[in-house]
Amino acid sequence: MQLDILSPEKRVFSGKVYGILLPGREGSFEMLEHHAPLIAALGKGKLKVIKEKNNNSAANFETYEISGGFVEMLSNKASVLVEDAKQI
Repeated sequence: MQLDILSPEKRVFSGKVYGILLPGREGSFEMLEHHAPLIAALGKGKLKVIKEKNNNSAANFETYEISGGFVEMLSNKASVLVEDAKQI
């Protein structure tokens, strides 16, 4: 799926990924390729990008600390809008 992580200042991440783990306001949740359409509010926490299926090496993941925002999933494209994101 295509993933775009955007803050008001810049494009934090853009690329093809297998899935993402997100800090929802009511708890963490995961979205994988071809997830059903969804809009959800995000809380403060860690957002984990999973680049490839069945690859558990450290290079397969990117982690960001976010301060909250929203995610929209539509037509195998996830757009994550955040106030601030720092790669950790």
